Amino acid sequence: MTIKLPEAIEAYFDADRDGSPDAVAAAFTENGSVKDKGKSHTGRDAIRKWMADESQQYSYTVEPFHIALEHGKTLVTAHAVGTFPGSPIDLRFLFVLAGDKVAELEITA
Repeated sequence: MTIKLPEAIEAYFDADRDGSPDAVAAAFTENGSVKDKGKSHTGRDAIRKWMADESQQYSYTVEPFHIALEHGKTLVTAHAVGTFPGSPIDLRFLFVLAGDKVAELEITA
């Protein structure tokens, strides 16, 4: 199923699919933040490091299949398959956007 994602969110998933920590970081505002596995990563340098660490640890694919608004935030549900514990799993990506960039992202199961 193909869904239409806002440009900033599409840029994030495209960069993640390409495995580019620099491109993932570029999808965020300068002071953007990611919360994943209970840890926060704030600023493009921290986001770049987080993504580099994730891509070195695990091989995975993420396929968004649902989008909705939740309390003013954009919720994208995606099917993730890879070499990580618990695979496959549907993950929730909760985005706050600022123009054409991601300001905040929280990833939960």
